[in-house]
Amino acid sequence: MVGAGQAGLSAAYHLRRTGMDFVVLDHAPAPGGAWQFRWPSLTYGKVNGMHSLPGMELTGADPSRPSSEVVAGYFRAYEERFALPVRRPVDVRAVREGEGGRLRVETSDGTWSARAVISATGTWDRPFRPHYPGQDTFLGEQPHTVRYPGPEYFAGKRVVVVGGGISATQHLLELAPYAAATRWVTRREPVFREGPFGEEEGRAAVALVDARVRDGLPPRSVVSVTGLPLNDAIRAGLADGTLDRHPMFARITPEGVEWADGSRFDADVILWATGFRPALEHLRPLGLREPGGGVRMEDTKVVRDPRVHLVGYGPSASTIGANRAGRSAVRDIRALLGEAPSPSSSPTPSPSPSPSPVAVPVPTPAASLAPGPAPATV
Repeated sequence: MVGAGQAGLSAAYHLRRTGMDFVVLDHAPAPGGAWQFRWPSLTYGKVNGMHSLPGMELTGADPSRPSSEVVAGYFRAYEERFALPVRRPVDVRAVREGEGGRLRVETSDGTWSARAVISATGTWDRPFRPHYPGQDTFLGEQPHTVRYPGPEYFAGKRVVVVGGGISATQHLLELAPYAAATRWVTRREPVFREGPFGEEEGRAAVALVDARVRDGLPPRSVVSVTGLPLNDAIRAGLADGTLDRHPMFARITPEGVEWADGSRFDADVILWATGFRPALEHLRPLGLREPGGGVRMEDTKVVRDPRVHLVGYGPSASTIGANRAGRSAVRDIRALLGEAPSPSSSPTPSPSPSPSPVAVPVPTPAASLAPGPAPATV
């Protein structure tokens, strides 16, 4: 397993149920996945639909606490409760074809040999920033959401916020009281969603994203098909003009941005809330991408290499689809390896970790994860 965020922990839970030996390699310094890096002003009460991990509910969290603290604490407790074998910090540098039909996993902590790999690396490490003419001439700052410094940083500054997602609206509502002026620009007219967003709505959104990855196209985010939640804060921002949306500018000038009709907005900061791309560079040696630019999937299985599963990609990139994806990946890996069904229906909390047939990394040549028939390794 590569990655210990929401999707990775979900898959690890289901692997634990099978009794197979496995290891989770996580490059983060501590539990929490990408959540531990979120900006402090993103409190738990502002999070868009955090779904619990399988087998352990997240309940009673203080909505005023930073989500980075709440979720990181939850993930830490989850790893401990189910004794998940997470090693960190470990950077997975490349997965390539190995010997004997195995996959060779090259990391900062040695080389591993595996019969199956689940990649749950998410998107946080690949912030996307589109290019516009004149971008390099801008005299101000151009931070991305991944480095959002908090609303106070923008005091007295003129700010352009680019992006039509939840992060863009949250940033605008936060920084507008501090900034000298703001301008919100998006490529498409934003769509706002009224009413509750429950499991049924979540499944419908996941199905729409899933259709793209089945066709080998780059996935859209789940949020892009659900729309923006029309809550009290959004309504207030629409009413007072904070969320007055403008079309995308045509170019960037040294002093700000300019539209095709010649109108301008002078700015000190262009804040790119333009999302992320899947972090799949470690899989490049396997040649998994289709001509359309995406990775063709059957559920979580990569069509070009059924030994590789992606969770936290496409429909499982949100908390809505992570549990289902983890369960599906493990089911397919058991079938691939010919594993018999596990007699237990759920993992036992806090078992004693087994004494290390779970892959001790060694220098090349690659070592097996265990003596005898190799277990599934993620």
